[in-house]
This record gives sequence, C-alpha cells and structure tokens, in this order.
Amino acid sequence: MDHYKVLGLPRSASKEEIKEAFRKLAVKLHPDKHSHSPKAVRESTTLRFKQVSEAYQVLIDDRKRADYNFQSSRSHNYNASTSNYGHGYGYSATNYGGKYRRASSGGSGASSAFENVLRYVTTRAFLLNLSVAGAFLGGMVVVNRGWDALWKMHNAEKSFEETMRSLERSKVRKEKP
Repeated sequence: MDHYKVLGLPRSASKEEIKEAFRKLAVKLHPDKHSHSPKAVRESTTLRFKQVSEAYQVLIDDRKRADYNFQSSRSHNYNASTSNYGHGYGYSATNYGGKYRRASSGGSGASSAFENVLRYVTTRAFLLNLSVAGAFLGGMVVVNRGWDALWKMHNAEKSFEETMRSLERSKVRKEKP
C-alpha cells in the first residue's frame, strides 16, 4: 500500500495538503456515516478508512514520513517476505491503530542492528533516562566531594586511612592493660 496513493497525493505534498486530503477522505469514509449501509459496504469503507488513517499518521509525522520515504525508495520489494500491507510497518488487515513499528525488512543484520540501536538511542524515553542517570551520577560526585571536604575540615587534614590506623592503635592500647 502506497500511503501517497491512498490519500491521492504526490510525494511532494505539504503537511497542509496531507491534512486536507485526510479530512476529505475521513468525512467521506467514516464508519459512523456508513453504519446503516449493507455489511459489505460497511466493511470495505471501514477498511479504507483505516488505510487512510494509517497513511495520515505516517505522512503527517516528519520522522515517520522520512523513514517511510527512505524505505520505499530504497527497495520496492523489501516487504516481499511478509503478506501484510503497510510497507513493512507492522500493520495487517486485523492490526489497525497499533503503535508505529517497522516489520523486519530482511536487510543485512549489521545495518538493521545499527538502525535499531540508533532508533532506540534517539527515543525520548532513552534520552530522559540518560539525563536522569547523568543527574544522579553528578549528584553522587558532588556529595562525595562534599563528604571529603567535611572530613578534612573536622579531622585536621588526616586521611581516612590515617584515622583508621590511629583508631586501631587506640583499641590495641586499651586491650593491653
């Protein structure tokens, strides 16, 4: 399924053109409009509505659209190993409205592994976790330096090791009487 053909648009369509084409087709094909139609008409318009919705979701998002354009221009038969429509985006006739995900394209392992790592590393969740971990580690460094400064202030420039040795010596002296 070519998302551009579903919406009746050229590949150079702007976001405004995509929105307008989607609105027109959504009004025309919306399932509520065909609720009293025969079952075959309802099913076909519902399927077409879902295809239009999927095409809109992919083409309106810059990142998804770039990935879709890249995948469809790279190879027109990369989806030959799967029987679902949707150009490898993991949609099938029964899987509408799912999260955007690419199905395996059968490409080289290293390239797809690199793409997967790059895709994961650029997700908001990963970047948020990375920033929290960075803040936590930075806080640990600040606290550790603070403890070192306090130790030196209260222990007359003795190191921790020197203090432990002097404590051991005092324990030994108390035990010898």
